[in-house]
Amino acid sequence: MSTTVPSTGVSAYGGWPDVDELYKKQLTEVDPEKREAMLHEIQKILHERTRFAPIWDYFWPSGLGPRVKEASLMKIDPYPWSAPLEDVKLKTP
Repeated sequence: MSTTVPSTGVSAYGGWPDVDELYKKQLTEVDPEKREAMLHEIQKILHERTRFAPIWDYFWPSGLGPRVKEASLMKIDPYPWSAPLEDVKLKTP
């Protein structure tokens, strides 16, 4: 949360002063119930204002192609990348 919510976060793109203030206030709050309420309020504000549009471009090596018999994708559920190279099977020529 610290990297994306406050406008000073390393992954933040823009921000709102009221959210920044609420975020700073919850950092110093010692009462767990009040802090939880502040965090829920931050989540509500971010959801209502549609602050996030997560777009991820995952790139990982996967055994795919015409010479691959079994790519071994999804063998480690729920990870969509290929299983260890030892599990990738090639077609015999």
